[in-house]
Amino acid sequence: MYIAPHARAANAYRKVNVETNVDGASPHQLIVLLFDGLRQSLATAESALLRGDIPTKGAQIVRSVRFLEEGLKAGLDDAKGGELAANLRALYDYCISRLTTANLRNDAKAVAEVAALIAPLAQGWKEIGSAAAAPAA
Repeated sequence: MYIAPHARAANAYRKVNVETNVDGASPHQLIVLLFDGLRQSLATAESALLRGDIPTKGAQIVRSVRFLEEGLKAGLDDAKGGELAANLRALYDYCISRLTTANLRNDAKAVAEVAALIAPLAQGWKEIGSAAAAPAA
C-alpha cells in the first residue's frame, strides 16, 4: 500500500509527540491522555459507522475497548478508591459491553452513548488537574 511522504511524516510526528507526552507525564496526565485517546477513538468510530467504513469502525472500537480495559480500568485501585473505584469499574464494563454491541450491530447510537458517558469524566479529570496545578503556580 502506498502512503504519501507527507502522510508518513505526519504519522511519525504524531508517534513521537505521543511518546514524548507519555514519557514526561505525571500519573494524572497519563489518565488525561487515556481519556483523550478514548474520546478520539470513539469519535472516529462513530464517524466511520455513519459513512459505512466498517474496517475503520472495527479498528477504532477495538482501540476504544483497549483504552477502557488496559488503561482506565487497569489504573483503578480498589483498595484506595473504594466505592468510587468500584463504580468506575462498573461504568467501564458497561461501556465495553455497549461498544461490543455497537461493533456487532454497527450501532452508531451505542458508540455515541459511550462517548456521552465518558465526556463528563474526562472533563472532570482535566478540571481536577487544573485545580491542583493552580495553587502550586
